[in-house]
Amino acid sequence: MSRIGKKPVDLPAGVSASVSGQTIEVKGPRGTRSFTATDDVTISVEDNAVTVTPRGKSKRARQQWGMSRTMVANLVKGVTEGFKKELEINGVGYRAQMQGTTLKLSLGYSHDVNYEPPADVTVSAPKQTVVVVEGIDEQKVGQVAAEIRAWRAPEPYKGKGIRYKDEYIFRKEGKKK
Repeated sequence: MSRIGKKPVDLPAGVSASVSGQTIEVKGPRGTRSFTATDDVTISVEDNAVTVTPRGKSKRARQQWGMSRTMVANLVKGVTEGFKKELEINGVGYRAQMQGTTLKLSLGYSHDVNYEPPADVTVSAPKQTVVVVEGIDEQKVGQVAAEIRAWRAPEPYKGKGIRYKDEYIFRKEGKKK
């Protein structure tokens, strides 16, 4: 039995969900998101809560049960609160700034890196050493943050580069004389 799948997903005030076939559409104050589940699970909306139940006892149905419930919970969280990733920039001369919707990064290359985020993801630079990525789709927010981080991943000797706010960088000792 899936411990996660058993719990219903509560719909807060201002959020509505509708099911048509295997597709659930969630509308909230931040926008609209939808998810199409596999045929192994049944999604139903009743009493201001969304429940996901498996259609059988197969291993695949039990796997899809918990995953589908988590996807629905992420839809609800996305249209109410949204998702946010913070990146920190460490290094002498490394900085970020916004030019319109484009993120301009100075990362020690001979040129500046210009990053244009997708339309439904918001990128901001409140400080020169902090980049904030926000949106209603958790996957896209994570993907944008990973693409920005990939320009200069943190190195293990001095820790220079772009890292997630809560990321721990394993430090190595330099060479001896």
